[in-house]
Amino acid sequence: MRDIYQEQLKNLHQELIQMGAACEEIIGLASEALTDCSRELEEKAAQVGASIDQSERTIEDTCLKLLLRQQPVAGDLRRISAAMKMITDMERIGDQAEDIVDLVPKMKQGAGDNYLKIREMANAARYMVTEAVNAFVRQDLELATAVTDYDDVVDDYFNRIKSDILDFIAGNPGEGEYALDLLMVAKYFERIGDHATNIAEWVIFSVTGVHPETNE
Repeated sequence: MRDIYQEQLKNLHQELIQMGAACEEIIGLASEALTDCSRELEEKAAQVGASIDQSERTIEDTCLKLLLRQQPVAGDLRRISAAMKMITDMERIGDQAEDIVDLVPKMKQGAGDNYLKIREMANAARYMVTEAVNAFVRQDLELATAVTDYDDVVDDYFNRIKSDILDFIAGNPGEGEYALDLLMVAKYFERIGDHATNIAEWVIFSVTGVHPETNE
């Protein structure tokens, strides 16, 4: 019976890794859309988004079965409970990346852009998601804490991009609509970083039994 339980926990970890990989992929597609928003890319993003939604349902079902049939205690209970919280943030990451892919084709193209910085910001957010999931699988408190700290990097990117966009609007008043759309894209990536932070905080809870927000 214990062997079956451990196998189910292992499967849960694998499902989370796969969902995390899909989140990484869709963030990459959202970044790519800034310079190559083809119909094929939009369709691919929709497919990956659908797979993330399906993963959320599958993992939730796995967690509920573990809770009801195995009645885990202590660390395992925290780990399963944390996984159920994490998948909500991961699903939202998928939604926000899809929102970027949907928005970009509708943007009125401007004379200037911050695409390079936004793509760097996207890479930083993607890194956070990857490491947050890795921290959960390894139950690595140090790595989870490093992810929460790394959110400052994403926030710094957003603040610099926002400042640049405001300067751009001042110099190009006719490009205001484009600039605001660009700012919205940056905001979506900033929110993705926030969701990755949430995931890492649930990892910290699963390891320590204390959620960082309740320990401030």
